[in-house]
Amino acid sequence: MAKRIIVAVIFVPLLIALMLFAPPLLWAAVVAFISALAAFELLRAAGEGKVTVPMKVIAVAAAAVIPVTRLYEFANLAAWLCAFLVAAVSFWCAIHAYDEGDAGIGFAQVLLNIFAGMVMPLALSSLVVLKGMDHGQYLVLLAVLLAFITDGGAYFAGVFLGKHRGVTRVSPNKSVEGYIGGFLTGVVFAVLYGLVISKISGAEANYLSLGLCGLFGALATELGDLSFSFVKRQYGVKDYGHLLPGHGGMLDRFDSMFFCGPVVLFVVTVLPAFTGVA
Repeated sequence: MAKRIIVAVIFVPLLIALMLFAPPLLWAAVVAFISALAAFELLRAAGEGKVTVPMKVIAVAAAAVIPVTRLYEFANLAAWLCAFLVAAVSFWCAIHAYDEGDAGIGFAQVLLNIFAGMVMPLALSSLVVLKGMDHGQYLVLLAVLLAFITDGGAYFAGVFLGKHRGVTRVSPNKSVEGYIGGFLTGVVFAVLYGLVISKISGAEANYLSLGLCGLFGALATELGDLSFSFVKRQYGVKDYGHLLPGHGGMLDRFDSMFFCGPVVLFVVTVLPAFTGVA
């Protein structure tokens, strides 16, 4: 527990400082690092030794490249190129293994590699896009804090109020009260966040947009947590890594962000959360 608290005390303020003050390229590099490491951790956990080295290399490389390219006009072209390379290398390795009489690398492993090298980094790239928008430092901070605080709200509501557990076998200890607590925490946080940012920056907050971010972002956060917990259950993995003592790997900390980030990006694109003075 002590290690968990120490890491949180160091890691969270550093992450907040990067979101608020780092230039876009540096923030994109941070997201690229998180994305690449998360892709590697997923492949190590779910690859079952059947994802070959070339497959892992191209997937991790694509996961590192895609977030950075979101800063530039050729972002879509780069994403398509990465998609082609990841798919081509993955299928080539599967075909070669099949020709050698090894049926261990199948379509499931190809799809796993494409998910790790393409779907995950594209989802996490939403944090780079948010940072580049008007009032971007506040929008990206909203997305990240929303995921963390929703997780915290669900946890504490479950601990102190949880009575109806066993909602899903993926996380049998989670309760209905915990899920409701997470949703409510997300909505309340998003609205209060808008109030604080409007006072600090002078920007006008759109509380409808923020409320929708809180509601749908909280739902996405819960789904993201369950989704990657499902992978752990299926492959008998407790943690994806040990990079962050007491917290597990990078994917253990950012699993919900792969779902929450794109949802917040969609909401604030359709209905801007902040307008006026930056």
